[in-house]
Amino acid sequence: MSSPDVVLPGDISNLGVGFDPLADSAGADEGNAGEDAVHIRVQQRNGRKSLTTVQGLKEKYDYNKVLKALKKEFCCNGTVVEDSELGKVIQLQGDQRKNVSDFLLGQKLVKKDQIKIHGF
Repeated sequence: MSSPDVVLPGDISNLGVGFDPLADSAGADEGNAGEDAVHIRVQQRNGRKSLTTVQGLKEKYDYNKVLKALKKEFCCNGTVVEDSELGKVIQLQGDQRKNVSDFLLGQKLVKKDQIKIHGF
């Protein structure tokens, strides 16, 4: 009865997959910045305690020297953790997302479009 050009109001075959607003579009519109992105996250521990993680720095940088500079600059403790999936991850005590972002930009370790800040 209906031709392929006519869409009935109850017909849902034309919906397809659609757009997923929660999907990560890191590499979609930013060229190679999605692959080289530095992710800065905060994780809530217990009470007021939190942990800042930095992952995705290039391997050419000495993580221990970067960590030492971050610890000295922000007066906090931290460590470098080796993860099987994520590689080396820098962990800092406290919510240091903005500080770490400013530090990495100030030292010219990454570009502004390469930094992804996650968290609440």
